[in-house]
Amino acid sequence: MKGSGAYRMSKDLFLVIDMQNVYASGGAWCCPGTEHAAEKIIDILETGKKDMDVVFTRFIAPDAPFGVWKDYNSENNAINEDAYANEMMNVFKEWVKKYPLYTKSVYSSLSIPEVRELVHDHDRVVLSGVVAECCVLFTAMALIDAGIPVIYLKDAVAGIDKDSEHAAEKVLSGLAPLHVKIMTTSEYLAHH
Repeated sequence: MKGSGAYRMSKDLFLVIDMQNVYASGGAWCCPGTEHAAEKIIDILETGKKDMDVVFTRFIAPDAPFGVWKDYNSENNAINEDAYANEMMNVFKEWVKKYPLYTKSVYSSLSIPEVRELVHDHDRVVLSGVVAECCVLFTAMALIDAGIPVIYLKDAVAGIDKDSEHAAEKVLSGLAPLHVKIMTTSEYLAHH
């Protein structure tokens, strides 16, 4: 349908990145804004937008990591082996029954073949989740390199701390508005 010339509403892919227990309050890699981001993500999910598909991703360490990931996964072995830490946050348990959940073992969600294929069936990808300066930023950059317009929902993303979160947003703002549109969830819902 893309490029058919017929007028149609744009179709978005809402990508919810790595909303796992390890990043929630009390988690080993707690990002202070995770619960707030979760609320904003659920606001969007509850709209049931017809012009939007939804995909969840999660980070799970691979059995045979390569290169620098060997050191990364060795250093974080206790977390990697903690089943609860790697589960999706409870508020998303029902949502991942409704929408696909794909696993990755590196930062970018575009490393997942199914996600890489899906993004090309959509006009834009709407980003949310954690960690702003790692998985979310790497996914945004990979999308841009793939020629896909990105909407970065700054209140539906959480970072290691506010400074890092703002730094990721600042990096992406340098690519706005051509490659990236930075907005709040309410702005997105009001205009898209």
